Amino acid sequence: MLQFGKNLRARARALHLTDAEVARRAGLNERRYGFYVTGDREPDLATLMKIAGVLQSTVDDLVKPGSGSTSPRGRAEAALLSAAKVLDDHHFALLLKTAEVFAVHQRKSGYGNGSTQHDPENINETQ
Repeated sequence: MLQFGKNLRARARALHLTDAEVARRAGLNERRYGFYVTGDREPDLATLMKIAGVLQSTVDDLVKPGSGSTSPRGRAEAALLSAAKVLDDHHFALLLKTAEVFAVHQRKSGYGNGSTQHDPENINETQ
């Protein structure tokens, strides 16, 4: 299950999550989760499903070789979803409203199909 551990680490990095944060969100002890990442232990199905949920992934994608490689846009979207999941209702509503305002602005500005030329990895460039 060494590949599984690599996939866990890659997916967590794509979401900008530490191992400790993944463990916390999955309701696991950090040490126990660490055993999964290093390949020293294998999770049971229920635990695997919890971890997949936290990592916005599927069980298949976590256990099969070569998973975890997505586009920069896909990684940015996954990171946004992951961050949104831990927001309280008030801050989630603010995030949603902000996203809606950006979408309307983009549509009115003629950006077309909703895609952007900006690199999601360098999102802080405009701040």
